[in-house]
Formats: sequence, C-alpha cells, structure tokens
Amino acid sequence: MSTRFIFITGGVVSSLGKGLGSAALGALLQARGYTVRLCKLDPYLNVDPGTMSPFQHGEVFVTDDGAETDLDLGHYERFTGVPATKSDNITTGRIYLNVLNKERRGDYLGATIQVIPHITNEIKDFIAEKEGSADFVLCEIGGTVGDIESLPFLEAIRQFGNEIGTRQALFLHVTLLPYIPAAGELKTKPTQHSVKELMSAGIRPKILLCRADREIEEDEIRKIGLFCNIDEKKVIPALDAKSIYDVPLTYHEEGLDTQVLDYFDLEGKQELDLTTWKNISKRIHQPEHDVTIAVVGKYTNLADSYKSLNEALTHGGIANNAKVNIKFVEASIFDNSTDEIVSELEGVNGILVPGGFGERGAEGKIKAAQFAREKKVPYFGICFGLQMAVLEAARNLAGIKDASSTEFGEEGTHLIGLMTEWVKGNKSEKRSSTEDLGGTMRLGAYPASLEKGSKVAEIYGSTSISERHRHRYEVNVNYKDQLEEAGFFFSGLSPDGKLPEICERRDHPWFIGVQYHPELKSKPFDPHPLFVSFIKAAIEQSKLV
Repeated sequence: MSTRFIFITGGVVSSLGKGLGSAALGALLQARGYTVRLCKLDPYLNVDPGTMSPFQHGEVFVTDDGAETDLDLGHYERFTGVPATKSDNITTGRIYLNVLNKERRGDYLGATIQVIPHITNEIKDFIAEKEGSADFVLCEIGGTVGDIESLPFLEAIRQFGNEIGTRQALFLHVTLLPYIPAAGELKTKPTQHSVKELMSAGIRPKILLCRADREIEEDEIRKIGLFCNIDEKKVIPALDAKSIYDVPLTYHEEGLDTQVLDYFDLEGKQELDLTTWKNISKRIHQPEHDVTIAVVGKYTNLADSYKSLNEALTHGGIANNAKVNIKFVEASIFDNSTDEIVSELEGVNGILVPGGFGERGAEGKIKAAQFAREKKVPYFGICFGLQMAVLEAARNLAGIKDASSTEFGEEGTHLIGLMTEWVKGNKSEKRSSTEDLGGTMRLGAYPASLEKGSKVAEIYGSTSISERHRHRYEVNVNYKDQLEEAGFFFSGLSPDGKLPEICERRDHPWFIGVQYHPELKSKPFDPHPLFVSFIKAAIEQSKLV
C-alpha cells in the first residue's frame, strides 16, 4: 500500500484543536491496523520555537534527536506512541533559510528565487520525504486559513495533492460553529466563509471536523454540507470532551475514521480495537483516589507552557487510579517573603518544580524545595527544579550560604555553571556563552547510569536509561561529596561520570530531582515510571493529612 496523505487545516479561529484532532485520528487509524506518521508545518518566521517565550507559544517539545519543536508533536507522540523526529516539524523560517542557503551556494544556477516555485517546492520536498514511512501521513498546517503567512503552505499542499492524485490525498478542515446566546443557536456562516476562503486557495476540503460546545442538529449538518459542497456524512461533529483522552472515542462515534477510510476506498486491516482508550477513559472518570500537586513555576499564567508536564501528571494518575488536581503556583511570590509559602503549599500532596530559564522566581523555587524537604512532602524537581533543590541543600545543609548559579550572575559560589562541552554519541559537543541562543543547548536523548540500590533504579527497574534533555546549565560534579554529606545523593550520572543526572534524598519519603525532562516521553497508555511513582507517593501522603 502506498502512503496516503491527510492534510489538516483550520479555520475561523486559532486554538481549535487541530493538533489534538490529528493525533486522535492517528490513534483511530492505528486501532484499525494502519501505521501512521504525523508532521506539522508552522507558518511563523522563527527557525524553530526554541527561542520563543512560553507565554507566546507554550512549551517547546524536544525529540530524541534533539529538535526543538511545536507542542503539537507532543500530542502526536502521546496519542500514537510514534516518536517524533527533526523531520516532522518545519517552519517558514526554516524553509526560507534552506532556500537562501541553496541560493548562496548557487544550487539554483542563477535563477530568480520566488515563492512559487522555490518556496513551495521546498515545502513539497519536506512532505514528500515521508512517502513510504507509514500507511498514512497526517500533515497539520499551523495557523488559520486566511492568514497571509499560511498562503505558501496552502499552495504547496494544493500542488502536492494534484501531483499524487485525489485518491492519495485528503484535505480535512477543522472549523468552528459558535453558539450565539441571543439567537439561541449555533451559527454555520463562519464555517461557510472559512471553506470559501480555503477553496479560493484552490483546495476543496472533503471532510469537515466541526468544533462546537453543544450538539449539532441534523438540519445544521445538512446545511453545512449543502453550502460547503461536502457529503453531509463527512461533516463530522467535534464536540467538547471532558478529557482529551475521550477524543478518539467520541470522534469514532461520530464516524471520523470511517469516513476517512471511505474516502480512500479502504477497509480496516484489523477489527477495530479501542479497548486501551476505553480503559483510559474509565480510569479518568472513575478514579479511586484524589490528590493535589502544586506546580511551582514561572510561566503559570499559560497552562500550555507546561503541556507535557500536565499530561504526564495525568498519566501518573491514570496508572494509580487517581484524579490529579494541579495547583499552579507562581514561584516569584515566594522570592522576597516566606509568608505565602504555608498558605499556598500547606495541604498539597506533592510539589513539582519544573524547568525554566533566568533568575526570576528562582528564590521562590528554592523555598518550595525547602518546604518539601522539611515538611516531608513528595518533591519532584525537573531540570531547573533539580538545580534549585541542589542550591537549597547547599545553602541550608552543606554550609555553602552563597551557593548560586552562573545563570544568575558573577556573585556567589557557583554550584551550577554553563555547560561548555559534553559527549553526544561518539562526538564532543562544544558551546560558549557568546553563541546564538537558538539550538545551542544540550538537546535530545542522552544515556545515564543509575546507582544500584537507589530509589530511581528501583523505580526504573534498570541501571541504564535514556532521557531527553534541554538545558544550558549543569550541576558541578565537584561538589558531589559535600552535597552527599548533607544527604543529597547523586544517584544518576552521565556514563562518563562527569554530569549529574539525578539526585535524591534518602531521609525523605520521595524527594527526587532530574536534569532531563521525563514528561516528554510519558503517554496515557505508557506512563513514565517517575510520574507513576510520584503520584503513588502523593496518594500515600494524602492518607496522612
């Protein structure tokens, strides 16, 4: 079977859930026995989202091979289990950079470089390289139809669809039916205009996924089909769900996967099996336990800043039959005062300090680690959260009162410093403080060796692991003995023993810090063991309150 391509566009407004819809469709096709691959075309001019503020773009999802990508690739992995790679996400910035590099090398033999055909050809080449990689390639186009920056992508997929043939390419459009309270009805006109806008770009969608917050009546379905020139069976309601992990089930009930296969004149390779998703949904909606986790961060005003983290906590809850309530706490409120700590953290069942950059909120995170240590509340420090736990132990237990990080300036004793050299595979990677910020961190999957008998080795069930990293600063291993005398043990190191990967306290029910980002590899059907163990510890703590 040759690869079929499904192009997912969005209209009316942004944040409609194209990424989630793409991921859910991928999961449904897998449940019918097909292999899938998902990719994302992003219309912004950044080369990648690595330098973008979490407040603007949400989290940066990191792949095993070290790409900083759009957060939708996290959805793709969580729903399908297919690891994303560098070649699954590209931006306008990357496209233009590739074309301009070719022009500088003379690859175009003196031709005048234009959007058509040079930019569109580069986009098509990106898509075409997925041929043969799976039965279905689902390609999401970021942004909203009508945005000027999306036009080259729409033109490229239009050309691509024509070149491979209508029965090899499907255009699926995600749109919105807003409810107008004064009229007491859902309105179809925005959808009609959105489809008209897409058709003006030469693309006629064959399936509509219609987002709405309430049931869409049959008359409205027929009206949409009539005015948008689409088979009404292929106008699929996509109603709000109580959990994102209900979406594969609800989209199947509405016939999404059935209509996709019908378009390609295919049947399932196997009998549909949604048992996994039904079990996940049952555990989410019928939990046996209830815990509250405080996430003490610095980007708490936008939940998408910690998207993978939030989902990994939910996965830990699924594994333990527990509902996980996430309480976001802005770390900076603790910076200059301890008065807020008790009121914000008293009564929570676990404290998680996530990654971050810069000095703002650092003192608050240190105080959160101190609270967790002293009150015996389960503590999970990730990346920056590990580093702040190290500074807390150094200042309050190891007698290094001015313990600090070079990230915060020249003053103090620097237990945490800028990484300048490390090993990746068989190569030495080098960086300096004067380099560009984009793509210069320790990125992607790296191995670590765990101490036999340690808590983390017990949790993983192994002494050798591989996890994804995204950081510039690292705990100085030269302070290992001094910190271990204070009860803060280095239970995981890089294979060469130079880079601390995991620290833990053995005088505490559950106190672990990791330099990597375990949340990036967690899935609802395969929760990360650290999150499973953390939530289990939180459940035990809740019984003591």
